[in-house]
Amino acid sequence: MSLLAGFLDARPLRASAAFRRLLVSSSLSTIGHQLAVVAVLAQVWDLTANPVAVGVVGLAQAVPMVVCGLVGGVLADVLDRRKLVLVTTAGQVLAAAGMAVQALAEVSSLALVLALVATQFAFAGLGSAARKTFVVTLLPEGQVSAGLAWTNLSFQVAMLAGPALGGVVTSAWGVGACYAADAATLLVAAYGVLRLPPMRRAASKERQGPRSIVVGLAFVVRSPVVAGALLTDVFATVLAMPIALFPAINDERFAGDPATLGLFLSAIAVGGTAAGLLSGSFTRLRRLGVVQLVAATVWAAALAAFGLAQPLWLALTLLAVAGAADTVSVITRGALVQLATPDSHRGRVSGVENVIGIAGPDLGNFRAGAVAGFTSPGFAAASGGLLCLVCLGVLALGNAPLRRFTTGVRQPEAVG
Repeated sequence: MSLLAGFLDARPLRASAAFRRLLVSSSLSTIGHQLAVVAVLAQVWDLTANPVAVGVVGLAQAVPMVVCGLVGGVLADVLDRRKLVLVTTAGQVLAAAGMAVQALAEVSSLALVLALVATQFAFAGLGSAARKTFVVTLLPEGQVSAGLAWTNLSFQVAMLAGPALGGVVTSAWGVGACYAADAATLLVAAYGVLRLPPMRRAASKERQGPRSIVVGLAFVVRSPVVAGALLTDVFATVLAMPIALFPAINDERFAGDPATLGLFLSAIAVGGTAAGLLSGSFTRLRRLGVVQLVAATVWAAALAAFGLAQPLWLALTLLAVAGAADTVSVITRGALVQLATPDSHRGRVSGVENVIGIAGPDLGNFRAGAVAGFTSPGFAAASGGLLCLVCLGVLALGNAPLRRFTTGVRQPEAVG
């Protein structure tokens, strides 16, 4: 493999104009979303000066995403997925426009802000499963990992630049400008989706209705590859997620310097971005199950060591390694789940994957905080990483289909 191939794999950009439009439009909307996130936090704090109220914003975002994500998974297996994402994006545009109007009109209603936030995230949840299927639909099988690497990198860049830009815009023009920018970038995202080909689901004799959610969950349980991939993510997030421990570890070892706390978060993002830029080194690999297991193992080992690290440089290095491993794991899992799932079930399985992606980190941070409360922050981080390593080892030994999963090998079709 050439040195250039070790960097970003450009094959998806050359292969599909539709993918290029989708990538650009989605990247802009992600930056717009980050502006809105900053604006919501700033507005709620300005209205209440109450950290509990700011915390409620998280509930207003997560609950609709989880509930509507499952419903959206069913819809994605019934409707034209492109049209579904267009309709749900239009709902997000209206909610973002409502946020801009209430801010510019100085309505000063916490209930209205929370209701609009919940509405926007409900629409996002309804469309999230269908949107997850776009890459595998637009690209050849051998390029799916590379396509997901591009989408992940755009997300990492947005996470680095978006919040800072949101702070600048909020300071200069107010939160209304951030909400307006969010609405405008969502319109761009809608255009990118509008130019996609129709994406009707594969013909199926399966009866649709509430039972179809159970059928989708049953497929996940019956498929050792999909279940193993998702369980790997559950172990990595629920057992080893360290972010809730950052303030306490910073206070305990580094005198509570806020600048150091920021470096913790930045180190993970830097590692993730670096892995994204070098994604050509792993997106061409065909043994996706092995790649994900190895990446999750590196994540867990780095975080276990972080729990014991005393020098700042070592702690930041370990977090950067963990961030890089997480990016590899996320990209590989996304490709594996999509490729191991028949098209008739992709919407519902994507909905389950989305719920795990939302709930897992939150549960992991809760676990970390609870263990630290009874022991110490360092022990919580180290023990979580070690427990994750044990569980990953058991999973790897007991799940041969996951270890052997290889792109290009036909997977069995699901039955309803």
